[in-house]
Amino acid sequence: MYLLPAIDILNGRAVRLARGDYAKVTVYHDDPASQAQRFEEDGARWIHVVDLDGARDGTSGNADIIARICKLTSLNVEVGGGLRTLDDLRRMADAGATRMVLGTALVTSPDFAQAAREEFGPDMLAAGVDAEGGDVKVEGWVQGAGISALELAARMADAGYEHLIYTDIARDGMQTGIAPAAYVEMAQAFGNPVIASGGISSLADIRELAKVSDAIEGVIAGRAIYEGAFSVADGVAACQGTLQADPRFAADLERPLSLQDLEG
Repeated sequence: MYLLPAIDILNGRAVRLARGDYAKVTVYHDDPASQAQRFEEDGARWIHVVDLDGARDGTSGNADIIARICKLTSLNVEVGGGLRTLDDLRRMADAGATRMVLGTALVTSPDFAQAAREEFGPDMLAAGVDAEGGDVKVEGWVQGAGISALELAARMADAGYEHLIYTDIARDGMQTGIAPAAYVEMAQAFGNPVIASGGISSLADIRELAKVSDAIEGVIAGRAIYEGAFSVADGVAACQGTLQADPRFAADLERPLSLQDLEG
């Protein structure tokens, strides 16, 4: 399990949205590339970058910034937002992206999703499944897709995808904590571990996911890092299981995960 600090880019700046609402923006850095460098200095090996302009408008508005991040760091860069043609994917691959995330196109252009899988292979692609109440949202989370998250996960497994990012929109950017059972259920539908996104508020949340780590490939965290709930270094260590526990909470950290815990 590994940590992916998030950099969401809107109008050229690193921001976070509350529950995907473009009207509820918090700006954290005017230079996303500098933010990426800071994450790398703090111990990150991966980052998750989203072109929010691209996700909403369907065309990348921040490709140059993403290319600069790839050039200025040695990070593994997972990037999504507005990647809806093979040319979009080729540009990101040429820019140095490690993995590219397809979201809206999974639903609207299944033939494209399959062509992307055939050209780039499973290591360079991830299915981005963003859902609210179990139902998939597309076009920057502003439209329903008419399909459940579990059904889309199973469909992507059949298409040969091996990485999947599941975002709980209701929790994203809210620091409300996580529901481990949702990710376990998605992993079962997908047939592979998934990357958890949405609601990470503390190291305790990461530790809870670590208890079901067979279902979790990685953990995306944004606002909690930006606002100091935990450091990148501690988040990385928590994902790796090497973080030294505070003795005041050791008993709680070692207890088995209960059904009540899973139900969040």
